[in-house]
Amino acid sequence: MAYNILVTGGAGYLGSTLVPELLRLGHKVTVLDTFMFGPSSLLECCANPDFNVVRGDAREDNTLKPLLKNTDYIIPLAALVGAPLCGRDKIGALTTNRDAVISLAKLASKEQRIIYPCTNSGYGIGQKDIYCTEETPLKPISFYGIAKVEAEKALLDRGNSISLRLATVFGISPRMRIDLLVNDFTYRAVKDRFVVVFEGHFKRNYIHVRDVARAFIHSIDTFNAMKDEPYNVGLSDANLSKLELCAKIKEQVPDFVYLEASIGEDPDKRDYIVSNEKIEKTGFKPAHSLDTGIKELIKGYTIISNTKYGNV
Repeated sequence: MAYNILVTGGAGYLGSTLVPELLRLGHKVTVLDTFMFGPSSLLECCANPDFNVVRGDAREDNTLKPLLKNTDYIIPLAALVGAPLCGRDKIGALTTNRDAVISLAKLASKEQRIIYPCTNSGYGIGQKDIYCTEETPLKPISFYGIAKVEAEKALLDRGNSISLRLATVFGISPRMRIDLLVNDFTYRAVKDRFVVVFEGHFKRNYIHVRDVARAFIHSIDTFNAMKDEPYNVGLSDANLSKLELCAKIKEQVPDFVYLEASIGEDPDKRDYIVSNEKIEKTGFKPAHSLDTGIKELIKGYTIISNTKYGNV
């Protein structure tokens, strides 16, 4: 069945992978975005008559209200993502990551369905060898994690919503991000051949950006069975420490050297292992492994060079 879907922040890292897939499946998609990270990530969609795009800010109610008419699903991707960016712009992070989502929940009718991307960094510091499930108390540490968790609570309290607690995302996207951990370490392996790792024993979970898109589509297809609940979304065979991740990358970049340093700190304090059993029981299984993602990134970085201010 085809739906009318509103995606805020649809030109970003997740959205530019998800939106073309939604269109391919026959849905009508409207994207609201400020295009603060560049204008080109959705250009391929413009030839599709089912694609509509609005340049605007998801924090402005007057912009949102007309876009909500006749909308079946809302996917609020608009956010300042990651602890460093949120720490640099706390007002922007709070108004976008929390307040705009809460406002959206109030503006939407009770019949309209919302699928929200939360973060499993909300688990903060986990217990050694104990998996974080959706029942594990949320203890976000960074400003980013706190704002996302508060927005999740508002949506689940509203009802007719699903929250996807995403693992650390990796992989090539039309709006590429090199700063995400797997993407970053692979870039350094390909370009620099070395990386210095801090908090190397800290573990976290990972998920390919295309599998994130698949998780949203799965949530649309099975909404009634999944609604009003949070779900961890990650690779069950990829609860890895930073040093274990480096070893994985070294398997494909043999001359990659990684060293551990005693200085450095993750503002999110992310150190946990995550169970993805709940969403797997609904029929969702990731299709892209960490190894294939690293292989894809190596090819991507043959094309991409972050050399705006250099000539090599």
